Amino acid sequence: MAVDLSMPVLVVDDYKTMIRIIRNLLKQLGFTNVDDAADGSEALAKLRSKKYGLVISDWNMEPMTGYELLKEVRADTDLAALPFIMVTAESKTENVIAAKKAGVNNYIVKPFNAATLKQKISAVIGDF
Repeated sequence: MAVDLSMPVLVVDDYKTMIRIIRNLLKQLGFTNVDDAADGSEALAKLRSKKYGLVISDWNMEPMTGYELLKEVRADTDLAALPFIMVTAESKTENVIAAKKAGVNNYIVKPFNAATLKQKISAVIGDF
């Protein structure tokens, strides 16, 4: 299945520099419609007001973490099938297991490059 590079992608991170980095990587990969949110609660509001094709979320944020956002997304019947990639600086096995149990589609450990991001997105929504 070919990936629609014009589909809306939501990047969630409380660190503006990281949002800019991920946004630039997505642009390099050809994505043209990228929104961002500073934390899980802002992201949830956006997800409920617009149809996104992919969420790329940091794990560690306040007041709502990426993990809590993931659980909210999976519990919402309108959002439950949304592809969700978690990004974190920590590669703790228990975090990876917790995210998998909560329904994450893929997991990226920082730092990462465009090739890694492309590989993770391809694994979740198809080649491009």
